[in-house]
Amino acid sequence: MHLFYRLFIRTLICLSLVMLAGANVTSFSFAQEQKKAPPAVPVKTAPVVKKTVSDQISLIGTTKPIRESVVASEVSGLVEAFHVKAGDFVTRGTALAMLGSTGELLRLKGAMAARAGIRARRVLAEKELQRVSNLKSTNSVAERQYDEAFYSHSAIENELLKNAADIEQLEYEISKKNVQAPFSGFVAQEHIQVGEWVAAGGSVVTLVDMSRILITVDVPETYMVGIKSKSRVRVVINSLGKTPRTATVSTILPKGEQNARAFPVHIELSNKDFKIKSGMAAVVTFSVGEKRTVKLLPKDAIVTSGNRRMVFAVNDGKAVPVPVKVIGYYDSDAAIEGALEPGVHVVVRGNERLRPNQAVKVTAP
Repeated sequence: MHLFYRLFIRTLICLSLVMLAGANVTSFSFAQEQKKAPPAVPVKTAPVVKKTVSDQISLIGTTKPIRESVVASEVSGLVEAFHVKAGDFVTRGTALAMLGSTGELLRLKGAMAARAGIRARRVLAEKELQRVSNLKSTNSVAERQYDEAFYSHSAIENELLKNAADIEQLEYEISKKNVQAPFSGFVAQEHIQVGEWVAAGGSVVTLVDMSRILITVDVPETYMVGIKSKSRVRVVINSLGKTPRTATVSTILPKGEQNARAFPVHIELSNKDFKIKSGMAAVVTFSVGEKRTVKLLPKDAIVTSGNRRMVFAVNDGKAVPVPVKVIGYYDSDAAIEGALEPGVHVVVRGNERLRPNQAVKVTAP
């Protein structure tokens, strides 16, 4: 009985050792297989393209409103109402301030009363002139008497014209007591308050038109010959992101800075959403020089290792390193020389840790 029990125990031990050895072999084979075939790395790619480009130069300018005006009052008066505050957006014709007009209204009332009296005297003068003219035709009145009636009538006519001009002037001054915005824009600064006296020509508000932005860039004379009026440029406002905006060269000033050998160039940029503020830094990229055809790929595709530059081209699901030479940058692209041909897809995301010939899996953009 004891002999049988010992044989049974030995058999169990042998079976356990065999199973353990088999498990170790399986684990080792699986590990080796995993080591031999690492999983494919997810990447994003973009094609190499062939385009015609010009050399570019990027310069920094400062944004400012397309229009800025210190709105003044044409007439004098006491500020009775001030309708706006700094930061408000107003449309053309919006009332900014109201000046007192009591004095002008009283003078207007007096001028209109005087007009009624002048008109009454004109009626009498016309009748007298007509009577004397009839007598003159029959030589029944002296020449002097006719002249007196004629010039008296003319004087009253002139007095009536002056009275009409006075009334028109007073009405104009009263209308100008309501100071209005000459164009749509933002109130940048307040210059008056209720209760202040404003002289004719006195400042009311500073108004800025931000619907379009003006950028002034000093361009070195080396590049001036390549810049044309009405040409398109690209503008990046770094504080608003890296997305480029399209703008237009509006003016190339003929007089430059003598010491710097640079010429001011005005750039106009649409700002319908009013996100661009005055005083922001703007990077303006001009296309200068002769056009040429080059191979372009995204700058993110380039991997730098010491003095060498390369990209990973995707070939049969593997990342193949290809040496390249960068010959220029154009916005977010780089112009290259090398064995890459247009249409070849290169890795632009996920290329930081790639190894040569490593398996890759292209994901959707």
